[in-house]
Amino acid sequence: MELYYIILFFILGTVLGSFYNVVGYRLPKNESIIYPKHSYCPNCHHTLSIGELIPIFSFLFQRGKCRHCHHAISFFYPFIEVLTGVLFAVSYYSFGFSYQLVISLSLSSLFSIVIVSDLTYLIIPDEVTAIVGLIIAGATFWGRGYQEGLMALGSGVLLFGIMYGIMLLGDFLFKRESLGGADIKLMFIAGLSLGTILGILVIFISSVVALPIALSLYITNKEKVVPYGPFIVFSILLLFLLKVDVNSFWQLLI
Repeated sequence: MELYYIILFFILGTVLGSFYNVVGYRLPKNESIIYPKHSYCPNCHHTLSIGELIPIFSFLFQRGKCRHCHHAISFFYPFIEVLTGVLFAVSYYSFGFSYQLVISLSLSSLFSIVIVSDLTYLIIPDEVTAIVGLIIAGATFWGRGYQEGLMALGSGVLLFGIMYGIMLLGDFLFKRESLGGADIKLMFIAGLSLGTILGILVIFISSVVALPIALSLYITNKEKVVPYGPFIVFSILLLFLLKVDVNSFWQLLI
């Protein structure tokens, strides 16, 4: 039965991952994710049939090309579908049916959308961050109670403030925009999901992971901008899935 649910959540993740591709590509352009067009080929704008919308398999069956214009389909589409499916399956395996599962699925969804939108447009839609934040807040109040729910909200606000201060410092030191507003809002999600201490750890982990990539791209192409959002959400999701708590974190330091 456990394997059945893991497979079920993987399939659900791939289906939603296909939808998250649409969200990540369209929302930053202020396009509707439903109307007036359903999913279509970005090259010839041919409306995709049901058979062409099957996650992963449609890409394989069509050999990575549009059936209408034969233009190559980006490998990014099935990648996001597989990634979301794996994250959904791991989320269920880690938490079962619980309020933590709701949070983990929300973070996984946010991660997939942020990868698409931030890598493509250097934009993270506020609508996505707001919806995920509301779901996580609701799940926290439901699973941990009113008092701890308020503490989680307070941690989110505090992390938002800390990141905002880092942005002001970075702007002053580098004489240009150092962080995007969306990155700061993601730190609210970090505090809400993990608390203040682990939220601060997110800043450290995301910076350590992003720094070598940013330096290598700067050396090869000085105009290249590295989106920071995916690294933030990755760090939040990593700590949440690993079930790192404050006590174990302090013990590791000591």
